[in-house]
Amino acid sequence: MTTTRTTTTPAAPSVLTVHAIDPAVHRALLVRDDSGRAPVRSVDGTGGAPLRCCLTRARPGERIALLSYAPLRRWAAETGAEPGPYDETGPVFVHDGPCAGPAGRGWPEGFHGGRRLVRLYDRRGHILGGELAEPDTAEAVAARLLADPQVAVAHVRAVDFGCFMHEVRRG
Repeated sequence: MTTTRTTTTPAAPSVLTVHAIDPAVHRALLVRDDSGRAPVRSVDGTGGAPLRCCLTRARPGERIALLSYAPLRRWAAETGAEPGPYDETGPVFVHDGPCAGPAGRGWPEGFHGGRRLVRLYDRRGHILGGELAEPDTAEAVAARLLADPQVAVAHVRAVDFGCFMHEVRRG
């Protein structure tokens, strides 16, 4: 059963590893996305699109691509998990061209602007639950939830559209 709780009380962050879309996967997605379609390319006229390839926000005038991405499927291929019906595909923005990825593996500064859902998965790739978090507590919430040994990986999602933002694992 999936449970969702709201929290505003941060816990002390532990060492987390934040994963953006891998540069090799990003290149492949620019040809065909995880739904088998070509990406929708555009220019972000005002800037601000959350880019999942580098965990930054697009600058005004930057070329971006909107495409379908299946984060749990990618994690399952790496770990041997079998998520079955929990395998979701959804829209994400990326650079429309080469991207070196994020500057580091820590929590992305300036990337999160709204409430987030930290969704938890077990080692099989099945949903364990989730917790709502405010932008200033999302990192601490993820750290606290990943301290549970049943949790194998967490996905941070935007509440307003439900979009995948990034993956979080233990450091």
